[in-house]
Amino acid sequence: MATRTARTAWKGSLDEGSGTVDLVSSGVGSFDVSFPRRTAEDANGITSPEELIAAAHSSCFAMQLSGVLAEAGGTPQTLDVKADVTLRPDPEGGLRITDIKLTVRGTVTGLDGDQFVAAAQLASTTCPVSKALTGTTIAVDAALG
Repeated sequence: MATRTARTAWKGSLDEGSGTVDLVSSGVGSFDVSFPRRTAEDANGITSPEELIAAAHSSCFAMQLSGVLAEAGGTPQTLDVKADVTLRPDPEGGLRITDIKLTVRGTVTGLDGDQFVAAAQLASTTCPVSKALTGTTIAVDAALG
């Protein structure tokens, strides 16, 4: 199986420093990161580890759900997946990702709404990114749309 690589170059202190994340394996881009933008409501064009996790989780979940739907006898036409990753203070100190909400709307033939929801629940526990995030609450809002 494959190994994927990203690299971050950071300069300065936590509160005043900044960095750049390079997606090395794909070469598709470099993204600025900073701690103040990470914890602010407005990202202002700066990404964060949580946004990158949201991207990883939404894409992984979409792939896994597509496979689970096919195994259940459905044919996915479209899946629109959004991942909301929440960062909050950790009672034990520092910060932590406390919860993730996956919202999916799909167009699928061969399955009804209840079967789609069941498939989404299964996909949420079996996608590799969900498995890597064990210990974080992951909620799923799934519906045919």
